[in-house]
Amino acid sequence: MLEELKQPIAELKENKALMAQIDDVQALYDLSVESNDQSEEGEIRAQLEEAQKAYERESRMSLLSGEVDASSAFLSIHSGAGGTEAEDWAFMLSRMYTRWAERRGFKLETVDLLEAEGGIKSVTFQIDGEYVYGFLKGEAGIHRLVRISPFDANARRHTSFASVYVFPVLDDTIEVKIDPKDLRVDTYRSGGKGGQHVNKTDSAVRFTHLPTGIVVACDSERSQLMNRATAMSILRSRLYEYYKQEKEKENAKYSAEKKDISWGNQIRSYVFQPYTMVKDLRTRAETGNIQAVMDGDIDQFIEAYLNAMWKGLPLDAEDDGEGEE
Repeated sequence: MLEELKQPIAELKENKALMAQIDDVQALYDLSVESNDQSEEGEIRAQLEEAQKAYERESRMSLLSGEVDASSAFLSIHSGAGGTEAEDWAFMLSRMYTRWAERRGFKLETVDLLEAEGGIKSVTFQIDGEYVYGFLKGEAGIHRLVRISPFDANARRHTSFASVYVFPVLDDTIEVKIDPKDLRVDTYRSGGKGGQHVNKTDSAVRFTHLPTGIVVACDSERSQLMNRATAMSILRSRLYEYYKQEKEKENAKYSAEKKDISWGNQIRSYVFQPYTMVKDLRTRAETGNIQAVMDGDIDQFIEAYLNAMWKGLPLDAEDDGEGEE
């Protein structure tokens, strides 16, 4: 069980490093006061600011101490109503999260993809790395796009929606019971580009969990056995979240950020016209640099969400007035 000690040992090292940093600032300050040397004021302020940032970072990380916060994650994106426009928006979000994972040095793999003429109808990624689930859990919800549609010959402004689901990749220490009698298993041929790329065997796998209605699929591997294993891993993760939310409901702790995803629960708006703005409707964090966000620079929103949790602030989404055209 040495693996269980990895996280607390790392946290202890980081805390010791922070204490040593504070001691260094204190020593420099005491020495400057004793010698009445004002020339070190700039250096003291800079070190103090670095220590403050390290403290805030450690404080945020203390929120990632849940049972599965240190885990890797499955992230699924589904286009909403709106046809080509929504499918393009789902593709844009998939690119955003791919770029974010690359920035962080995380490994990302597509485990299920349903393409569409305008982009994608749905996609599921597995993102591997430390605390991926803890960082991304606040991304679950409805993401809204407002822009002048490139698919509209009249150049009208359109509003599109896509839903994001985030689930932890569970290890063997977390038990989720699945009765084989509760599963419907379907196999089918994976899609392809045609010619030699077409999968000629029924290697893709879809599981339907009958009691909950949860459906998962995997078509990334040529081997049906490997697709089954991945699909089962996704199903375990989905059921873990489902049962966790049901338990929270029973305990009257079903908080706003855990609401079922529906069109009334937009968590963030991405506005391209008539101005550029990305705004989180729960934390009120916002930026006008929408291109950077679409290139994966979403850490400011992740940190704002963690800070709000740290401070115990309400995370109810508020409408920003950007209605559908």
